[in-house]
Amino acid sequence: MVAWACGLVFVLPVVWMALISFRSEPDAATNPPMLLAPFTLDGYREFFGLDGGASPWPPLINSAMASTFSTLFVLVLALPAAYALSIKPVKRWKDVMFFFLSTKMLPLVAGLLPIYLIARSIGMLDNIWLLVILFTAMNLPIAVWMMQSFLSEVPRSLIEAAQIDGARLPVVLLRVVAPIAAPGIAATALICFIFSWNEMLFARVLTGVTAETAPVFLTGFVTSQGLFLAQVSAASIVISLPVLAAGYAAQDKLVQGLSLGAVK
Repeated sequence: MVAWACGLVFVLPVVWMALISFRSEPDAATNPPMLLAPFTLDGYREFFGLDGGASPWPPLINSAMASTFSTLFVLVLALPAAYALSIKPVKRWKDVMFFFLSTKMLPLVAGLLPIYLIARSIGMLDNIWLLVILFTAMNLPIAVWMMQSFLSEVPRSLIEAAQIDGARLPVVLLRVVAPIAAPGIAATALICFIFSWNEMLFARVLTGVTAETAPVFLTGFVTSQGLFLAQVSAASIVISLPVLAAGYAAQDKLVQGLSLGAVK
């Protein structure tokens, strides 16, 4: 009962936002809200630029590119690092893990100005690949921490058998370790994708028109004329759909991956 109550507390605002997205602006701004107000698609028409507004497709494509490529790079870098820290532990591996964790202790806003100056000096402002590099660096410590615990559950006997058969490290990683740790890898990839998709601070400061992402595009609905609730709700629902779809498609892997290693 408590779990269901907590679930409803988190779900109700999303459901309410979805209902507001199908209302007209006058009906969405009423206080108290009108539960029986007529439904309309004006908010979605405005978001997709069907009434003469800006098209959301370039920002959505930019977010998809930055999130997908950064997640792939994180997995490519985190898998061998986690292998070295779990299956073939390096010396003082706990200190190495703490070093990875310490990189997340610096507030993002503290590194914003140096990154902006460096990006401006090398001509990388308003470039989607700059966001890919930053998202990769931001998510890599979390990915190493997660995958280290997942890979520590891989049976050593399987790896030793593959090595006896002559398998080299890349083959061991791709054909032995990766299939066994697939739930953990999927959970790590999903979390990194969500973090990259939702990031707005660096995207807001380091991009302009060419590399604008979906969260930055969403802030454009807050204008000097006021906050258009129906349009903002429609835009929020559409921008949240890729993350919700990815989470729903990988929910079994996510639950299995996050609980891997919980029972000794």
